[in-house]
Amino acid sequence: MPRHVLLVGLPGAGKSTVGRLVADALPAPLIDIDGLLVRERGMPVSQIFGMVGEARFREMERAAVTAAWAGSPGVIVPGGGWAAQPGQLETAMPSCLAVYLRCLPATAAKRSQQGEIRPLLGGADLGQQVRALLDEREPYYLLAPYQVDAERAQPETVAAEILRLARQHGGW
Repeated sequence: MPRHVLLVGLPGAGKSTVGRLVADALPAPLIDIDGLLVRERGMPVSQIFGMVGEARFREMERAAVTAAWAGSPGVIVPGGGWAAQPGQLETAMPSCLAVYLRCLPATAAKRSQQGEIRPLLGGADLGQQVRALLDEREPYYLLAPYQVDAERAQPETVAAEILRLARQHGGW
């Protein structure tokens, strides 16, 4: 039985882009947790975050990830902060192939500017903010048994590496 593929990493690491490529190639459903919450609430993540606060948002995120891994195997893409909540990654690992998409803070910051506004990223020095997030979150990200360099490689190359891992270690 295939296990879920769970992608973790900084905002801007490429989780959503690579996750879509991996899901299409397997084929498997893509379960984008932020996208799910946006559809449920009818507003962008930044607005949900602003309305309910970080603690409640993290509860909603945890519940959505738990529901996702209870379903059919797919590619689960939580927000960058989910894995940094104590115990979350360890709880997911029995049913998931967890992969940390590693990239430099400067790269993640640059990519973050191209997408939706991220609730914890805003202000003058985005690079410094992402560096601070990495310092805080990387000990959690490193709990993932697999790491893929998402720094220089094209999304297709990163996806191919994750597909290789999914086939070798995830039962796909």
